[in-house]
Amino acid sequence: MPISPGAGPVPGVLADSHGRRFPYLRLSLTEACNYRCSYCLPDGYRATGGAGFLSLEEIVRLVRAFAALGMTKVRLTGGEPSLRKDLVPIIAAISAVPGIARIALTTNGCLLPARVRGWRDAGLTALNVSLDSLDGTRFHAITGHDRHAEVAEGVDLALSLGFEAVKINTVLLRGLNDDELPAWVDYLRDRRTAVRFIELMRTGDNREYFLRHHLRAETLEQALIEQGWQLRPRPADGGPAREYGRPGHAGRIGIIAPYSRDFCAGCNRLRVTARGDLRLCLFGEWGIPLRPLLQADRDHDALVARIAGQLGAKADGHRLHQQQTGLLSHMAAVGG
Repeated sequence: MPISPGAGPVPGVLADSHGRRFPYLRLSLTEACNYRCSYCLPDGYRATGGAGFLSLEEIVRLVRAFAALGMTKVRLTGGEPSLRKDLVPIIAAISAVPGIARIALTTNGCLLPARVRGWRDAGLTALNVSLDSLDGTRFHAITGHDRHAEVAEGVDLALSLGFEAVKINTVLLRGLNDDELPAWVDYLRDRRTAVRFIELMRTGDNREYFLRHHLRAETLEQALIEQGWQLRPRPADGGPAREYGRPGHAGRIGIIAPYSRDFCAGCNRLRVTARGDLRLCLFGEWGIPLRPLLQADRDHDALVARIAGQLGAKADGHRLHQQQTGLLSHMAAVGG
C-alpha cells in the first residue's frame, strides 16, 4: 500500500528529565530467530499468538514520527531481522525518510554472503554481526548452529562494501569464550572492524545460566588497558560500547558493561518492539502501545505527541543490580 508523504520533520529533540537526548531508535522487525543461542533461546523460537509483526507501512509511519522529533539513526534488530522477506524494501523505505541519516542492522550473519550486497544497495549504512567465538566448534556449542564459516565469510565481504561501520558482537561467557582475547587481538590486526564484548545480562528466564556464565566485562577491560589499548571518543549517536584502539591494529575492541557504574547515564536510544510497543528501557516494566496510531497518515501528529509525551517517565537507570529484569523474558523479545 503506498503511503502519502504526510507531515515533514519539525524541529524537536527527544530528551528526558535527566538531561539525556535520544537520536537513536532500535526497532525490532521480528521476534523470530533461527538460532538456539544458549544465552537467549536455547530451545529455539516458539511463535506466540496475537497480532503479527509491524508491516512495512506501519514501520514507515513510525520512523517518520521519530524523525519529526529529531531521531537521526535507526537500528533494525530482532530476533533475526534477515528472516523478514521484505527486509530490502524496509531498508529502502526508511532510507527515504527525511532526517534519517544512518540505518544500521544487527544480524546473526548466517545470510550475509547471499544478502549483504542487496542490503547495502538498498541504503543500509552500518552493520553489526553476532559472532560469539572465533572457534567453529565453540560457535556451534553456543549458537546451536554450524554456521561459523558463513558468518566469517560474510563479515569479510561486508568489510569490502563501503559501510560506515561493520562491527562484531560477542557475548562474554565465563567458561565458554572468555579466553579468546588473544585470538581476537590477532584477528583485528588487519581488519578495520570493532569487536564488542557484551557482558551477559540477566533476563526473566536465564537465572541459572547467568549464575554459571556471567563475567564482569570490566575484568576484560582492565586487561585491555594493561596491554596498551587506549579509550577512543564516543560519537553522539553511538551505542553503549566503550571502544579501545591500539597502534598497529586496524580494528578496535569495545566493551559493553551494563553492570558498570553510571552505565545508563549515557543512554541515547529508545526501543520499539516488533509489535509496536515503545520501550523506554530494555528492562522496563511496561510498554507504550504505538500501533493504534500507525494505521493511517492522519494520525501522524497524535503519534508524535504520544512518543514525546512518554519521555518524562524514563527512569534514570535499569535495576539489574536488584535482579529486576522488567518485562524482558529473553533478548529476542525486544531486540537487545
